Amino acid sequence: MSVLDQIYEKAKRNPQRIAFPEALNEKMMQAAYETGKEGYIIPVLVGYGDEIRMALSEKRYEESIFTIVDIREETYKKSLIDRYVDLPQAMLKEKALNRRMQNPLYYAMVMQAVDEADVTFAGIDNTTGDVLLAGQMVIGLKPGISAISSIGLCDIPGFKGSEGSLLAIGDSAVCANPDAGQLADIAISACDTVSSLLDWEPRCAMVSYSTLGSGQGELVDKVAKAVAIANGQRPDLAIDGEFQFDAAVSPQVALKKVPRESRVAGKANVIIWPDLNVGNVGVKLIQQFGHANAYGPMLQGFNKVVCDCSRGAPVSEIKGNIVISAVRAAGSKR
Repeated sequence: MSVLDQIYEKAKRNPQRIAFPEALNEKMMQAAYETGKEGYIIPVLVGYGDEIRMALSEKRYEESIFTIVDIREETYKKSLIDRYVDLPQAMLKEKALNRRMQNPLYYAMVMQAVDEADVTFAGIDNTTGDVLLAGQMVIGLKPGISAISSIGLCDIPGFKGSEGSLLAIGDSAVCANPDAGQLADIAISACDTVSSLLDWEPRCAMVSYSTLGSGQGELVDKVAKAVAIANGQRPDLAIDGEFQFDAAVSPQVALKKVPRESRVAGKANVIIWPDLNVGNVGVKLIQQFGHANAYGPMLQGFNKVVCDCSRGAPVSEIKGNIVISAVRAAGSKR
């Protein structure tokens, strides 16, 4: 059974409520309908109720599969606003919130913030910037986390790592040039993401062109400092480095290059790139030359699961990311 098959099985055992603020988008509606009908999620369509119902009828989709939330229905909207402004982490006041909730993206995130939905899933009609801004304003960041980032999951044929052919990598999509503190946040968030999605015990390697001081320079210093920060903030996690990539994933190389005890060296299942240049090039190399299937990127760092999918993604890929986000949401509750 492939990793995606395992994730689908997890989703079916505990379907989560996924809010779709881009309900009228044809690909999004189809993906929401199919994942809902197949029992993986409870799809919640957010927008103008009459337009949504008309579109469902035209597509001959069963309306009973969905929960439809009309953003013009004042009673429900008022209850959401009242509950949201009472949250200790609320950043928006009633007047500003009421104005922003005319946008289905903000409306869906307010629903999520007050536990009326488990995930907000968008990214086709809204830009990545739109989703990130709304998420930061409404959902907020996890305590102690200062940077939104992303993680991907690679299934690499022929790779024999500590989790078989699977390797989690980040950040390859969002945080361009993190400082040491932000890099530590990315590592911590990645460990939490992997734990909620796959039930792994994360072993996180922060990589560089140096292994434990074999090279010198500001870029090495940044990674080494990030490791120290991450260990100070979350001593419960196995985060180590700085390692070269081969020392992180190969036991044989680690024996030669890492002359001390390490829970991570040679058996890392999570790799943290030092910046987006390395991350983007790294994931493309893994895909092109390793012929890997790459799932994601999955946003992380928010208080709750927010998903920004690719505008060009086919329905099959959108469905996979919907199911992944649902399993993450269920896992984060544990």
